[in-house]
Amino acid sequence: MSGNIFGLDIGTARFKMSYGDRILNEHNCIAISGKDVVAFGDDAYDMFEKAPANIKITFPVKAGVIADIEEMHTLLKSFYLKTNSGKRRGGVADFYIAVPNDVTEVEKRAFYELVVRSKIKCRHILVVDKPVADAAGAGVDVSRAKGIMVVNMGAGVTEISVISFGGIVVSNSVHSGGDRMDDNIIHAVRNEYNLEIGKKTAARLKHELASAGKAVDKVFPGFGRNVLTGLPVSANISSGVVCNAIKEPLSMIMDRVREILENIPPELSSDIIKNGIFLTGGVSGIPGLKDYFFTETEIQINLTDDPTESTVRGIDLIANKAEFNRLAYVPEDRFAD
Repeated sequence: MSGNIFGLDIGTARFKMSYGDRILNEHNCIAISGKDVVAFGDDAYDMFEKAPANIKITFPVKAGVIADIEEMHTLLKSFYLKTNSGKRRGGVADFYIAVPNDVTEVEKRAFYELVVRSKIKCRHILVVDKPVADAAGAGVDVSRAKGIMVVNMGAGVTEISVISFGGIVVSNSVHSGGDRMDDNIIHAVRNEYNLEIGKKTAARLKHELASAGKAVDKVFPGFGRNVLTGLPVSANISSGVVCNAIKEPLSMIMDRVREILENIPPELSSDIIKNGIFLTGGVSGIPGLKDYFFTETEIQINLTDDPTESTVRGIDLIANKAEFNRLAYVPEDRFAD
């Protein structure tokens, strides 16, 4: 195996790439003017909702699926070159790619083809089922553990999986996550304050004020346009408005978690009770979420450090530890026509 190993977790909102002992973690975003790339990653996101009409800001992944393969090619190459900035990395690379489980085979293949058709010199390209990588990154010995439930709460999709001995027993998803929460916050602020805000402001309000438990007595300034006068204004947004706005997306996620818990074999249920539920993904950082899940399920809840990077850390373990290598597979075996 090449010592030049890269792990990819291409999420809806953020692009994660592991290389060596480092992780690149930036917004999955690109700014284009005509055919020229103006900016990408965090730099492109800084331009979002502020760029002039001649610059198009796009997000090539929608709800966990690659929606624009050409823009994603450009982003992958740009991020790859960024990791090599100031270094001379000889030889060809090995790529390990996290692939969502609850998507079609065509959608899965798009993740593999992304690297295959890039201009990056590759020797080995393997894929890893994203829930398995996620569990490994959360600290679970996935090659031995049985009855593990992982709930990855991302921007576009929440994927709920039960894993046993390194394989996926059941996996399902719900199109509810950080983006839906942001949309709900936008509508709630408009209704409560007659204030039209953008998605970046909604995300900031979510970060500052959201809680899955009881709302705290706190406000945070929201800037936007008054829907009555059309003039730019600001308003102090209360935590209660934001907390109410995220209730519906959280309820959708919890309904799907219960559905899976109610339909798995009793033997796996006992293992999950023993091992607990692991929460990962950016949304899992919302305060009060651990208590919310425990109240609803009466099962121990485990939170992870740096939850947005759980999957890419797991890929790195699978690529570099011999006991986990079998969890990565050659995609032609699964994606054969």
